[in-house]
Amino acid sequence: MEIANNMVDGRKIIHVDMDAFYVAVEVLDQPSLAGAPVIVGGRPDSRSVVCSASYEARKFGIRSGMACSVAKRLCPKAVFLSPHFDKYKEYSLRIHQIFRRYTDIIESVALDEAWLDVTVNPKNIPSATWIAELIKKQIRDELRLTCSAGVSYNKFLAKIASDEKKPDGLFVITPEDAPRFLLNMDVRKIPGVGKVTQKRLESLDVKVGSQLLAKSESFLVSHFGKMGKHLYCIIRGEDARPVHPCRERKSVSVENTFQSDLVYGKPLVKELETLVEDLIVRLEKHSAKGKTLTLKVKFSDFQLVARSVTKAGGFSSAGGILPIAMEKLKSVCCAEFSGKGVRLIGVGISNLFNGEAKQNKPVQLDFLHLLKAKPVV
Repeated sequence: MEIANNMVDGRKIIHVDMDAFYVAVEVLDQPSLAGAPVIVGGRPDSRSVVCSASYEARKFGIRSGMACSVAKRLCPKAVFLSPHFDKYKEYSLRIHQIFRRYTDIIESVALDEAWLDVTVNPKNIPSATWIAELIKKQIRDELRLTCSAGVSYNKFLAKIASDEKKPDGLFVITPEDAPRFLLNMDVRKIPGVGKVTQKRLESLDVKVGSQLLAKSESFLVSHFGKMGKHLYCIIRGEDARPVHPCRERKSVSVENTFQSDLVYGKPLVKELETLVEDLIVRLEKHSAKGKTLTLKVKFSDFQLVARSVTKAGGFSSAGGILPIAMEKLKSVCCAEFSGKGVRLIGVGISNLFNGEAKQNKPVQLDFLHLLKAKPVV
């Protein structure tokens, strides 16, 4: 397999992923839990989901997004801790301060994950691998946390590399190593390949990179549309995406999972009113509007329904959002799915633009509130 010349362009990218970040921060305050199966999330008797699990807990099949009740059944001796997001944000800011010693071109993906472009860096260090080693050491020495880093010449390969040696790992994919690595790679690791796409690929006898590489671009596009083009390029090591210092936020949303199912009535209406209030606070903090309002309802049988309304002038106030959200909630719960118990509701605004502008000008929202050339590499 040949790598296109335009992809081996001398870039030096690092992807840093903190190891079981929320759990690791909690263990700093409770060192007796080190080495124990620890889960950060809600109570095991609640409907909360796992936010983070220690590697000891992951041995039992526990993963982020799993219901805490399921996690408890898989690992009865697991220790469940409530999340403290303000504390995680504080540590994330300190981690980013370490990143900035080597570059200002940092693209945060979450509180615990980021890409760094160190092609040009203030210390004139010629090797991204050396920089990754320094970052890992400083995070360990200064914050008593560990991270895994991937180093390569584009974002995709750096991201894949960071998963290879977790936890506390460092893995490098050079331009010379990339062909062999990609040929043997499980296609499930490709960004955008979820369970549905994976099954469709398997039906076409595509499970590893060499099998995907053998498919023509026209074949992949005919079966997967735009995703087919992505698959054709990525398996050839082609990813021209730059590391963006700022990630443009495209939506703001809030949601709540109830301790017990609710049917349409005053309690459910009150929950929606509270969510809309929280949503407005987030929008007003950034003088933001959005053109599309979406209501999400998840029923007791886990059926998920979403209804959206788009308005040219945008939504920005409770007076504009609440009546429409209420109308959609009543329609879904009383007309479309009458009598069904509701497990979760959420409301969000998307297609954001600056509230003071008359045009559809994107607004940059604060990410943290949600809160890897031949020495190339």
